[in-house]
Amino acid sequence: MQATVIKTSSIEEYLKQEEKAESKSEYIDGQIIPMTGGTINHNQIVGNIYAELHFAFKKLDYRVYVENVRLWIPEKRIFTYPDIMVIKEEPIYYENRKDTIVNPSLIIEVLSPSTQNYDKEGKFAAYRTIKTLQEYVLISQTQIYGEKFVKIGNKQWLFQEYHQEDQQIELELNNMKLNFSDIYHKVEF
Repeated sequence: MQATVIKTSSIEEYLKQEEKAESKSEYIDGQIIPMTGGTINHNQIVGNIYAELHFAFKKLDYRVYVENVRLWIPEKRIFTYPDIMVIKEEPIYYENRKDTIVNPSLIIEVLSPSTQNYDKEGKFAAYRTIKTLQEYVLISQTQIYGEKFVKIGNKQWLFQEYHQEDQQIELELNNMKLNFSDIYHKVEF
């Protein structure tokens, strides 16, 4: 039996490759992993949430980033592209790169059937190492469903589940509410 050789890349090689790439890839401790394409529902939900957050935080000291801004997670040596990130005050950039930040307060991921286990487990474990992160929200694209995790202490997170169209996800960030009717506006299951 022949062993499979897995090529590892340096951070510098990955960042150089990403600058030229037509599609995005994640970097997980030396491994470059191509990201899968999104669906119409995924795109609609991300757009709907971004619009709500952008409007709500327009005159406040928050910044909302969507899909193309990279996140560096130093403790896990991961570069990834969350669907939505909210940063309180000013962004802190990885090595002065204006395309990579390190200080999100809120991360929202829209679940895809192919990545939902990773988003709920592996990715969330990595996200929990980010000192500034206070909330993590997962939204389904195949049904009305959401999960919210709020940091309540050192290595302590409170879990809430949502599954009815008339519900709201109450974000700790500025006490904002995301209505499912807005999140799923124009989404067809």
